[in-house]
Amino acid sequence: MASFMDRVVGAAKLDVRTYEEVEADTSATGQAMAVVVLSSVAAGIGSGEGRYIIGAIGALVGWFVWAFLCYVIGTKLLAEAQTKGDVGELLRTIGFAAAPGILRVFGFLPIIGWLVMLVTGIWVLATTVVAVRQALDYTSTLRAVGVCIVGWLVLAVWGIFVAGLIGGGAALFG
Repeated sequence: MASFMDRVVGAAKLDVRTYEEVEADTSATGQAMAVVVLSSVAAGIGSGEGRYIIGAIGALVGWFVWAFLCYVIGTKLLAEAQTKGDVGELLRTIGFAAAPGILRVFGFLPIIGWLVMLVTGIWVLATTVVAVRQALDYTSTLRAVGVCIVGWLVLAVWGIFVAGLIGGGAALFG
């Protein structure tokens, strides 16, 4: 079994064996959570916003919601014949997929900070696709991309709905 740091590096390198290992290791959920928190705190430092606690809580909630969405979409809507998986497997693989986000700590750097944020964002998207593909035992990377796109659309619609409720409530009671 690889060390925590080996897993973080392996996940960032899109190493399929790393994702298979954390998928199977039910004791790795805490490690996956640590990666999510580290990535969130790094993004807070890199952006200069300083909302570390709120950011970490938001990242953890988002991680749970995202894993559940990927599970439902991936096993019910876009399943392949051999698809199997559970929310725990997705929590672990998607948690480790946040590994490149740790580099967002360098987002504060003048001139290149925006590039660090852009590259790590794209990198996390790629690791998430690999995480979903491996956790759901897909043979198709395109299907994993589909799960991520549909999940993102669901989250976007939900966010617009909630913003409308909040905005409408503010207009009524503000």
